[in-house]
Amino acid sequence: MVVHKKIEILTKEYNAFVKITEDVKHAVKESGICDGVAFVITAHTTTGIAVNEGLECLESDIQSMMERLVPEDGEYVHGRFLHSYGAMAGNPTGHLKAHLTGNHCVFPIIDGKVKSGSAQDIYLCEYDGPQNREIMVTIIGE
Repeated sequence: MVVHKKIEILTKEYNAFVKITEDVKHAVKESGICDGVAFVITAHTTTGIAVNEGLECLESDIQSMMERLVPEDGEYVHGRFLHSYGAMAGNPTGHLKAHLTGNHCVFPIIDGKVKSGSAQDIYLCEYDGPQNREIMVTIIGE
């Protein structure tokens, strides 16, 4: 069986790490699937999905690392007028940070529950907010 669930998030900041662990666990529980896998996938090219320990100090360290790797004041080819869009491309850092983060994660489902490490949390990583964001959870199993 395959079940698709959607998680909608309104992010509140330009760059933010939003824990969605409980939303994913709820989607898996609602699916009724006992054994299988859950794929968590962002629908946006300026967001990422990450798994890490849910500590504020670690979130801050990751944010600092991203700022060093992809500075807002860097020179980017994407930061120009795009004729195909008819507007300025003002979010090159969002695309680059999302590329570093990746757009998905996968967890096993055992006995109807997401099997993860005791310190693991799932994050929607916002790099171009605030915006309405959509995360798809595809649950495959029986």
